[in-house]
Amino acid sequence: MTGIYDFTATSLAGDDVPLKRFEGQVLLIVNTASACGFTPQYRGLEALQKQYGPRGFSVLGFPCNQFGGQEPGDASQIAQFCELNYAISFPMFAKIDVNGGHAHPLYQYLRSEKSGLLGSSIKWNFTKFLIDRSGKVVGRFAPTATPEGLKKEIEALL
Repeated sequence: MTGIYDFTATSLAGDDVPLKRFEGQVLLIVNTASACGFTPQYRGLEALQKQYGPRGFSVLGFPCNQFGGQEPGDASQIAQFCELNYAISFPMFAKIDVNGGHAHPLYQYLRSEKSGLLGSSIKWNFTKFLIDRSGKVVGRFAPTATPEGLKKEIEALL
């Protein structure tokens, strides 16, 4: 049976990162964008990383340009944006598709594990998936769900 740790993703730096590297951690996997109304959520995501990282938590950011063309930059532009504007310390990955025939296998898996209100498709940037320490997808949260609003769920898993 496929699980979260069976996937590999490419970092913004171009390195292959097996998700097995995060085994045993609580994860919040988020499709991000630099020019979205929800982009300020980067601040809250980084706050979660700083607060809970020492306890075995990590945000994983996956830039995506499928919603309104709101992530047009290349990997170096995305990295620079995240560093300069939000001092992001959590892992950021190469731009991917989250829907459609070219969707990254990780997102195909996440969508199959937890459907949203209107089905399995990702509806917009900053959709969040919460993963427990065993690698099980335990929650899916709409873009309107703020990172700060997820603290109770995260703390319950730590």
